[in-house]
This record gives sequence, structure tokens and C-alpha cells, in this order.
Amino acid sequence: MKKAPTIVACLVSLALLSSCSPRDFLTRRLAADLIEASNAFKSPQQFWLHTGVISNKDYLAPESLVLQQHGWISGTRHTCPPALAPPPCWDVLLTPSGVDTFRILVTAADAEKPAFAVPAARRELVAVTGISRQGNYGDVEFVWKWTPLNEVGAAFYSGDLHYKSIAGFRKYDDGWRIVQSIPRGGQSLDDALKNAEPIQ
Repeated sequence: MKKAPTIVACLVSLALLSSCSPRDFLTRRLAADLIEASNAFKSPQQFWLHTGVISNKDYLAPESLVLQQHGWISGTRHTCPPALAPPPCWDVLLTPSGVDTFRILVTAADAEKPAFAVPAARRELVAVTGISRQGNYGDVEFVWKWTPLNEVGAAFYSGDLHYKSIAGFRKYDDGWRIVQSIPRGGQSLDDALKNAEPIQ
């Protein structure tokens, strides 16, 4: 007879547990899955290449110097149009090596434009390092890195450098979700990725 109350208690507990979904508990696994599935995290990093006449400031910018160092662009002095004064200005062209490198990364229509974007890197989640909850709100700290998608991405994004970000989460009737806008003091995932801090 003593077994009956124990069995009833087990059945009630089982019924209560079955009404919960995995999204009801903000675990590191759930947080990692939601971060990796979000559009902000999945969107690739674009690199913009500008050819034609550019200012001296743009020609000496770090990105341009990397392209020059790899032998992908070359520039010759050029008269500055009024919008780009003061001189000097540079007429930038892809070198033969640059054409070979970028040809497979752009469409034929974009190749004729003076500026075009190429996908360079994607984010990769390294680890969820901490979760702080207050009622229906939570902050998730995580570490991520860039993974280059091609030779251009490898020139600009090191896979060895890790970044730390904190994203806001909120519990709804169907479980936890990443905060897409800022309803309180936290930050959205998009802002968290933009404000990432390199880890030394």
C-alpha cells in the first residue's frame, strides 16, 4: 500500500516535466543554439573593395595596405576630382594576381563596378562562458572568432583572435529568445557582436 502514493507522486512529477520544453530553461546549450541560429550571428562579414580614383587617405588605409602587400592592387597618382581634394589621389586597379583572387568571389556584373563586396569571413561560436538570469531576463556571455571563407578573408581576419560578447535574452510563453531590440538595460545580439572585445 505504501507504493501507491510513491507511484502517484512519480506520475505527477512526470506529467509536470513533460509539460516543460527544452526552451523553458536557459542553459548553455540552448543559448549556444539560439546564438548560432540567429541572423546577426550567421551573416557573413563583407569586405568592400574600391577601385578607380580614391583619396590618399583611403589609399594609405590599413585595408588598402594589406591589399597592396598581397600584390592584389596597384595605384598610380591621379588628378583629384573636386570631391576628393586635397591631392594626391590614386587610380587603383586590380593587378593580374588580384584579378585571379577576386574573380571567383564576385559576379560578372559586380566586377565592372568601382566598388563591390565579397564575403570574407563568418563567425564561429567558441563557447558560452556564463549566464546571468534575473526573472524573465538573462545575459549570456560568449566567446567567438572569425573563420575566413577565402584567401581575402584570411588576409583580414585571423582565426586565432577570439572575441567576448554579451547578449540579452528574454523568456516568453514559448521559451527563451535572443533580444532583438533593447527593452531594458541589456543589448541586442547585433550590438553585442559590434561591441565585441578582443580577448588577450
